[in-house]
Amino acid sequence: MNEASLYVHLPWCVRKCPYCDFNSHPLKAGTPFDGYVDALVEDLMAQLEDYGVDRVPTVFFGGGTPSLFPPEAFARLLETIGGRLMADAEVTMEANPGTTEHGPLNGYRQAGINRISFGAQSFDDERLRALGRIHDSRAIVSSFDLARAAGFHNLNLDLMYGLPEQDRLGALSDLAAAIALEPEHISWYQLTLEPKTEFARRPPPLPGDLILDAMEQGGYELLARAGYDRYEVSAFSRPGAGARHNVNYWTFGDYLGVGAGAHGKHRRMDGCTVRTRKAHQPRLYLSDPTQTEQAAVTTEQLPGEFMLNALRLTEGASLERFEAATGLPRSSLEPVRTRQIQAELLREDRLAATQRGYRLLDTLIADYL
Repeated sequence: MNEASLYVHLPWCVRKCPYCDFNSHPLKAGTPFDGYVDALVEDLMAQLEDYGVDRVPTVFFGGGTPSLFPPEAFARLLETIGGRLMADAEVTMEANPGTTEHGPLNGYRQAGINRISFGAQSFDDERLRALGRIHDSRAIVSSFDLARAAGFHNLNLDLMYGLPEQDRLGALSDLAAAIALEPEHISWYQLTLEPKTEFARRPPPLPGDLILDAMEQGGYELLARAGYDRYEVSAFSRPGAGARHNVNYWTFGDYLGVGAGAHGKHRRMDGCTVRTRKAHQPRLYLSDPTQTEQAAVTTEQLPGEFMLNALRLTEGASLERFEAATGLPRSSLEPVRTRQIQAELLREDRLAATQRGYRLLDTLIADYL
């Protein structure tokens, strides 16, 4: 069986947030929702055939704001996958609380979505306004409750810390509010100023390093006490509720990228690993949805690409996984691996950082790049 996960990009938002560097575009009159879904179906069918994919274990609808699309769009795309979609597949949709508060969440459930990732970002209304979000804290709680009522038993909340003028108490209060809702998964990560964003052009006042460190340590302790395992740098879950789609990325699994600006990665039958990319602008993608830019990953690049992702996981990856995913012998990681083991930064039994190494993760990864 040839197995690959699937990422589908839905690029429109109600408006662009000032910190966002994703391929997202504000809604305008005449946004071609129906035509875009037609293009996604054409693109998906072509890639499933071109890469000979027999099994799809996870699907992730990202954006943008996928919840702007109606349930029928997701049903159509999942029907296109057909029998290739595994019976226990994890099917995630990103959602903005501001677009789902009155949305047909039970319709998404019936369409085949079984996991929702809510972009909460903060429970502080002042911080949400500073981030340019269209929702308030009440909308987060309302959307979350509606998702539970619609039958969703696998929910994620995205939260950021280090927000403009945020202090340690504010960051931990946000986290406590998220934990109180009892989601299965929490993604908690620091706001960073990405190039070409509004925040990069006009930086807001952000907390200093000492406050950020206090936020991090307090947050890790709070999450641990609440029963959330840190299984990746910024991902925390109840036991058994880790995001399977993301774990596939982090362990160098194959995935198809469908939609404007979507990226994919596939290891061909000849052993060559190829990265794919679709046209960035929706109008260019719509003109030829099957057009795909491909670039081979060289043998010299493979160890670094694998370790860049695998070391983000607290348990890393097995040496056997490295060999299976890259087609390279474990000796291709030398002499860096032995040097890191001797420095007690890397575990000897698998490709995973020690506790000390995890605190120096950027350095560890850079050694392989």
